[in-house]
Amino acid sequence: MKKTILTVALAGLLGLGVAGATMGQLPASYAPPKGPGGHPDLNGVWRVGNSANWDIEPHAASAALEMRAGPVVPVPAKGVVALGAVGAVPAGPGVVLGANGEPAGTLPYKPEALRTRNENRAHYLDRDPEVKCYLPGVPRANYMQHMPFQIFQSDNQMLMAYEYAGAVRSIFMTPQGDPAIDSWMGQSVGHWEGKTLVVEVKGQVDRSWFDRAGNFHSYDMKVVERWTPISPYHIRYEAEITDPQTFTRPWKMSMVLYKQVGEDSRLQQFKCVEFVTELLYGHLRRNPLP
Repeated sequence: MKKTILTVALAGLLGLGVAGATMGQLPASYAPPKGPGGHPDLNGVWRVGNSANWDIEPHAASAALEMRAGPVVPVPAKGVVALGAVGAVPAGPGVVLGANGEPAGTLPYKPEALRTRNENRAHYLDRDPEVKCYLPGVPRANYMQHMPFQIFQSDNQMLMAYEYAGAVRSIFMTPQGDPAIDSWMGQSVGHWEGKTLVVEVKGQVDRSWFDRAGNFHSYDMKVVERWTPISPYHIRYEAEITDPQTFTRPWKMSMVLYKQVGEDSRLQQFKCVEFVTELLYGHLRRNPLP
């Protein structure tokens, strides 16, 4: 009996593995339903199923992102110890593509930028803008773990609303010129290439990160996103990053976005500014908490 159950369970897992391997390889001939303006309909609530917000590069599971020297081996930083397994990092194959487009690539940092990334990682709790509830920027906003976003599409306008921190961005569908000022979410200008929505994002501040692992960019970054529906419930999302201040060459990330269906297909509120008041300003109390 136990052998039969084990066989069925393994078969199920293998089936899931095959489905997962082929999900992103659906026929290129897929014709998405037409939406507003005759373009593919991207309306809906979307989310990722990966761990890219922890680290966009390939990574194994670990006790924490920020470690410190221990009596024998490194142990989690003091601020993470009490979280136990909740503060641990789940494994992930990464979403960065290599120079030839192969998966599981690593970021082409300049030597000095790589040193900065490593310092960021070593001081993750103090430096990660997500910890302080700063807006996530693009592309990070699109793969915040457990935080979906919603696309609102009309004939000539598009809005993306994110659950994390109540972030929003408008996708202008006509030329806008250079951004007047830099901002956390930048300026997004889109156009259609067949069934793919192409969005160029410029003018982002240099304080946002790509993930919790300290991967960062400069003020000079330009992002070109490609949103391609590959089934009624999946979008292939790609983003090309060009940042000559930080990287030796442009590079790409790629992942699948999943459409939420059912009664939970809505955004909840996670306006986290009030959640970090103690972290940011607690030390200013006349009698600070221990």
